[in-house]
Amino acid sequence: MTPSKTSSLKLLSLAASSVILTACTMGPDYQKPDTTQQTPAQWKWQTAQPRDNAPRGEWWTVFHDSELNRLQKQALQNNQDLRGAMARVDQARATLGVSKIAYFPDASLKASANRQRTSGNSASPVPLSIPSAMLNSYDVPLTLSYEVDLWGRIRRNVESVKATADATTADYHNVLLSLNGDVALNYYLLRSYDTELEAINRTVASQENSLGLIRQRFTAGTIPETDLAKAESELATTKADQADVKRQREETVSVLAVLCGQPASTFDIAVRALDGAPPQIPAGVPANLLERRPDVASAERKVASTNADIGATIAGYFPAVSLTGQGGFSSKDTASLFQSDSRVWSFGPSVTLPITGGFVNHAKVERARGANAEAIAAYRQSVLGAIKDVETSLTQIHYRRTQSDALRDAVTHSTKATDLARQRYESGSVSYLEFLDAQRTSLASERSAARVQAQGYIATVRLIKALGGGW
Repeated sequence: MTPSKTSSLKLLSLAASSVILTACTMGPDYQKPDTTQQTPAQWKWQTAQPRDNAPRGEWWTVFHDSELNRLQKQALQNNQDLRGAMARVDQARATLGVSKIAYFPDASLKASANRQRTSGNSASPVPLSIPSAMLNSYDVPLTLSYEVDLWGRIRRNVESVKATADATTADYHNVLLSLNGDVALNYYLLRSYDTELEAINRTVASQENSLGLIRQRFTAGTIPETDLAKAESELATTKADQADVKRQREETVSVLAVLCGQPASTFDIAVRALDGAPPQIPAGVPANLLERRPDVASAERKVASTNADIGATIAGYFPAVSLTGQGGFSSKDTASLFQSDSRVWSFGPSVTLPITGGFVNHAKVERARGANAEAIAAYRQSVLGAIKDVETSLTQIHYRRTQSDALRDAVTHSTKATDLARQRYESGSVSYLEFLDAQRTSLASERSAARVQAQGYIATVRLIKALGGGW
């Protein structure tokens, strides 16, 4: 067998051995943490059932509100926090691409030209006839280096980076879900103020009309001045409440402007009172949260990332084998640079074996295991938090519905009581104070009913958000 064939066989044997050895991967293979203790089978306030009709994707459309749909569209197009989250996803994907490059040899080409004058008084042996010399060198080397992934360090590192990228994507969806939820929450808070203003405006108009009649009666001397003073005071107080609700409304409009990526100075939403009741949302079964909640998905991916880090760190105990090769041309002048006699090459493996560094690596492994245990605890905690969010929203929906029904009855009865008190006052059967008290009660009932009605919508939005929206 010729020497060239012998060398070729040795190289092939080395390559085959590398392929076989790279099947070894250090560290534990990932298994999703068990959350059966954190995930109940049923909800407290709603029977578990399939969620085939649950909102998905653009979940806010279940409210059938064109203005809310318009605001959500603006937020998706212009919100800066959402753009920042998308940029973080792009960064994570680029980092994953960089980590995968380690699977392949690193190639570099570095051409150089050098002109050098040697010293005649140098300690190096130089012929006496040449006290000094001018030397030229031209090099065009191609360098290849490759780390043989014997212990799976590179694979575990790529696995970790990919899980981190998946977590970043889940974080983006969490920002998206929070944005859609915040837009809907603030929108229905705004409509709560609109409904309150409708009741206050109606009361102001009634009080102004009553004040005109009271002034006429006071001028005619049929009522005391105290009735006039009380009427004027009550109207001023109601107008003060009106101004306060308008202030809160404008502040909410400004919040929506920021969420929609618009300047607050030019952003406005037309006044419209709430009408009807929010849609019924089935909560499904608790286990669905592990699939739909982006924050839970992000926490689970972080567990996978830290698990892979354990394997990558354990690989540090073992020898690192690298193959390095170089080939190209080297000559003293450019005319002969690319001739066959100017060819140069070198090839050789290198092995790095940690000795004292093994103690440091042991600490790194323990740190990686601790980080993984922390990530598992955070994941299970996120599951508990998700369950709590859904139960809280279901509780709010249950009691807000009961409260809303009671307040509607209160509004009906207080309105009737106010009408009767007005009639009795005009007939002289009761004092003006009794009529004012009935009017105050009626307005308070209407404002409370408006707030609770809006809270019903807000609780529904929170339930959808707690269930993961369109995740």
